[in-house]
Parts: sequence; C-alpha cells; structure tokens
Amino acid sequence: MATIIDGKAFSANLRAEIARKVAILKQNHSVTPGLAVVLVGEDPASQVYVRSKGKQTVEAGMNSYEHKLDVGTSQADLLALIDQLNNDPDVHGILVQLPLPKHIDEESVINSISVDKDVDGFHLSNVGRLSIGAEGIVPCTPLGSIMMLKDHLGDLSGKRAIVVGRSNIVGKPMAALLLAESCTVTIAHSRTQDLPSECRRADIVVAAVGRPEMVKGDWIKPGATVIDVGINRVEKEDGSTKLVGDVEFESAEKVAGAITPVPGGVGPMTIACLLHNTLQQACRLNGIDVPE
Repeated sequence: MATIIDGKAFSANLRAEIARKVAILKQNHSVTPGLAVVLVGEDPASQVYVRSKGKQTVEAGMNSYEHKLDVGTSQADLLALIDQLNNDPDVHGILVQLPLPKHIDEESVINSISVDKDVDGFHLSNVGRLSIGAEGIVPCTPLGSIMMLKDHLGDLSGKRAIVVGRSNIVGKPMAALLLAESCTVTIAHSRTQDLPSECRRADIVVAAVGRPEMVKGDWIKPGATVIDVGINRVEKEDGSTKLVGDVEFESAEKVAGAITPVPGGVGPMTIACLLHNTLQQACRLNGIDVPE
C-alpha cells in the first residue's frame, strides 16, 4: 500500500514556518506582508475560498485586504481598483479570484496586476520567467505539488515524470518546474495516444486533467509517486455528493509508492503557497532578505 502524502500536515507546517518569518520581518524591519484579494460577484465556491484565504492570511500575521465587488462591476472599475492596489505600498500581493463575470476579460485583468505583486503567478511575464528557468513568481498549486514531491523523494533529477493536463494554471507550469528539477517530462492530454502506457513509464504522475477518477490503478508504475491535483464533486448512489480526484484512489493506492489523497492532499497547499509567495514579495519589494 502506498504512503499517503498528507497535504494538510505539510501545509500546516509551511504556514507555521511562514508565520515565524513574518514575525521576524515585523520585529526587525517593521514590514507586515499584505495580501489583497478581489472578488467580483457572488460565486459560492469563490466566496468560501476567499474567506479561507483571508482567515489564513491573518493567522500567519499578515494583513488581509478583501475587496468584494458587485457582479455588475465594469472592467474599467475593476482595473482602476487594481491600479490603486498596485500603487499601495502596504499591499505586496494581489489576487483576483477567478472565474470573473463574462463581461470582464480575464487576461486583461491578470496582466494589469503588477508583475511584482502577482502572487498567483499568472502574469505573462511570470509565466515567461518560469518557462526559461528565470526567477519569478510560481503559481501556487504547482509550487505546492513540487514542494511535496521534493520533500518525499528528495532529488528528482533524472526521474521520468508525466503531467496529465496542459492547463496554463497547473499543467504547463508543473511541467516547467519538473524540467527545472532535471526530470524527463511528458505532457499528456485528451489527444494523447495510449495514455495508460505513457503513464506506466513514469516515476512521477501528476494528474491535473479535471476528469473524476480518470487515471486508473493499472496505469501506475509500481512504486511511482502520484500527485492528484484534481478536485471533482461527484454524486454517490444515495444522492449525496463526495469529492474525488482525477486518480482512482483505491486502485492506485495499491500500486503506487506514495499518493496524495483528495481531499487533504494538494488542496491545502495552494493557500499555504499563496502566503509563501506574499512573504517573498514583501521582502523583495522592500529590498530585504527573506528571514531564515
């Protein structure tokens, strides 16, 4: 049976370490990292997520600035708010919660955020920096995934890795991070021929395709490490719902060397890495080394 990679415990440790460093930053430099989160509209899942972000930001000793805008807010008004936050020295990270209402162009909004405050790592400049291996802000979910992989496996150099999914938010940056660790990387997707056999060659499988339990246990090479990024709500026989990943956990757990569960795997790492990025940028914007 596979070792369970506990994202809840890992993220709790990471948040505790961030809180310790924030305390040092406040004491020695009188700098308090500030994260601004902008929510447009009433999407229930987004509201829950924003509340959780705000709570964890404050628990880490940071300042949380929440801006909740009406669903009818114009793109011009949203861009004006972002410009204001870009110029606010107390704000070191800006996150606009996606998805945005249909009348607002997401790409324009993302790229209006200052490159140095783009703690989601979605700005074209940060995407470009990651793709060439330069220093920049790394998207939170892939960053959390690579942290857990390195913690469990140590040196990733030379390992075969497959990323199932090619999204801009997870798949592509995940592949770039694995390449930076000297893995041999395959990016697979819906058009990949004989996907099961591609997966069976991999020492590391990252499933980020958004399809419930698509990756089966017999797709996994014995002893491989499986990072399941998927989070899908499916209906059970009794009509209630449950959360499942993109990997069929029960069958994969019997074969893999280690696996992240859903929930409780990659999910908790996303907000922890958002706080990590905000701390890094607070230091960078103030010309301070990140506390040890």
